[in-house]
Amino acid sequence: MAFTLEHYLARIGFNREARVDFSTLQSLHRRHIAAIAFENLDVLLGREILLDDDSIFEKLVTAGRGGYCFEHNALFTRALNEIGFETQNLAARVLVAKPDEMPPRTHRLVMVKLEEATWIADVGFGGLTLSVPLPLKDGAEQASAQGLYRLEKKQNEFLLLLRQHDHFQPLYRFDLEKQYPADYLMANHFIAHWPDSHFRHHLLAALHPLDTYRLTLVNRRETAHEKPPRQQELKDNDTLYDSLQQRFNIRLDHPRHGVTRDSLSKVMEKVMAEEGAESK
Repeated sequence: MAFTLEHYLARIGFNREARVDFSTLQSLHRRHIAAIAFENLDVLLGREILLDDDSIFEKLVTAGRGGYCFEHNALFTRALNEIGFETQNLAARVLVAKPDEMPPRTHRLVMVKLEEATWIADVGFGGLTLSVPLPLKDGAEQASAQGLYRLEKKQNEFLLLLRQHDHFQPLYRFDLEKQYPADYLMANHFIAHWPDSHFRHHLLAALHPLDTYRLTLVNRRETAHEKPPRQQELKDNDTLYDSLQQRFNIRLDHPRHGVTRDSLSKVMEKVMAEEGAESK
């Protein structure tokens, strides 16, 4: 189905006039991450992640599914462009796992220019994604339910950090080089098909509901990030299937983009077996 701004705004519950101003940008960002889940089901199921606008719109809006950064930030950027925002596609090197060597650019984000300032927006970084856009300037900080975000300039790059438990954790680093569709196609293929990609070995989901705690899922461990966090191990794959729909707002009944209980169970048998082997 072709992209329509009206249906996207309805999907995220944005029901006022969309203008080219920071208030609109902030509200769109917050409502997007509250309505559309981060999830990697298609990678685990062996389905190709298509990155053209119409395919992403059909999956995340029409079918009610979620996705990961290449899908989320593409959809968000398309909506911003339709409204009239000036945007530039960027890519980042993910540092959360503390890699021994500098990793490739495997994360998509977007720069948004307004008259008064330039902002970084990112609706696709899972449980640690920005709650609202962050000013693109050295030392910019933004408090959120996740913790305190901070942006630091390092020569020609920016480093995004998140303060949790009294220390800053590096999330990713990026420069301002414009990215093209081919750049994302290559990175997406790598993430979805590289044998050691964590997206191929773990079920991941996250949602940031409005006015409440964020939810994250790693395999069958569901965490409600209250104070203190409340974690539970979902007892079986049927409970997991129900949680994805009811807690994470992921529709699983679409003819093309849906997921059956049986297919989820088969995937999770492999995922849980690998998790068990890692813990030994």
